[in-house]
Amino acid sequence: MAVMAHALLTRADLDALPDDGLRHELIDGQFVMTPAPGSYHQTVADAVCRHVWNAIRGTNLKVLSAPYEVVLGPHVVQPDVVLAPQAHFTAKNLPVPPLLAVEVLSPSTRHLDRGRKRDLYAEAGVAHYWIVDPDVPSITTYELANGAYRQNAHVEADEMLTVQEPIRLHITADELLID
Repeated sequence: MAVMAHALLTRADLDALPDDGLRHELIDGQFVMTPAPGSYHQTVADAVCRHVWNAIRGTNLKVLSAPYEVVLGPHVVQPDVVLAPQAHFTAKNLPVPPLLAVEVLSPSTRHLDRGRKRDLYAEAGVAHYWIVDPDVPSITTYELANGAYRQNAHVEADEMLTVQEPIRLHITADELLID
């Protein structure tokens, strides 16, 4: 498939790509392709997912880990962990902004997760955004206020993170690395 560099790409273009094991996202009309995450990255993302899952048991919320598409208008992204009301998920994607998007930083996505994707989540109305940095280790939480993210907390290593919204959770960054 030949694509002109100046042409904005669409969801149909994204859907036409072969399944090649890469993570495909559509941001600002451009394909963003990154390698599948390594085992360390997946271990951390899975630990986040397990902790969130434990916090939402018995509620109408659902948590999923990537790869799973979240459609934000013309953009299609794949947060490492996504939380939304169960009724909002379809078999193919989450067609509305989630309550929470979590990105686990890796060398290939660090700049995007702290930059354009964070801005995109805010523009789309994602109320809560967390960044987990396994290299530090740390967890930084953001909450949407007046269309922009305000940092709520930043904890490192064995410091306790306590959040009340969108779920009640007590966790340290170290717990994500041990799991």
